[in-house]
Amino acid sequence: MSALYPQGVRRQTLRKGRCVAAGNPPAYPLRVLALRAVLALCLLALAGSATTAAADTLRGVVFVVIDGDTVLFKPDHARAASRAFLKVRLADIDAPEKDQPYGDAATRALTALVLNQRVALHTVATDAYGRTIARIEKGGLQVDAELVRRGHAWTASRGRRNAGLIAAQREARRAQRGLWQGAAPTPPWVWRRAQAASSS
Repeated sequence: MSALYPQGVRRQTLRKGRCVAAGNPPAYPLRVLALRAVLALCLLALAGSATTAAADTLRGVVFVVIDGDTVLFKPDHARAASRAFLKVRLADIDAPEKDQPYGDAATRALTALVLNQRVALHTVATDAYGRTIARIEKGGLQVDAELVRRGHAWTASRGRRNAGLIAAQREARRAQRGLWQGAAPTPPWVWRRAQAASSS
């Protein structure tokens, strides 16, 4: 029997779908190992694409300001005659809606900062509406943080990562800049919920 197996190769047998090396306890079923391999490959692919998406930086021009936190952006790599552009929602902030108090002021502030300007777009994600979620930088100025500092937007998230935005919001509130001139400004997410409830 030993002549059938070269020296140093241990005999293996198949028992009820399990690969078992002679003298060892039963190993995992073959299909479990195959599923684990497929899962590992999928996770690696997802991790790679998430890293790429999070690290993308595009340069180009903002050619339309829709409201206080949304713009249309044409990247440099798009041809002059091309219609290729991105609808971009600024990350981590929420500006008043156009129909809200200070909504027009927020739109004007963002227009003054970025319209027809060359900017760097640091992409974060894509939302359910197909918009690119990104931070916009113009000549070293973080546009999202500047809007919050001037009192034209709220910071939309908490946590250590957004400590700078939270500090900028506190400063704007203390100085009663922009929307903080009102006694109790309504955050846009609260306003949107109220509008949705009244229209249903």
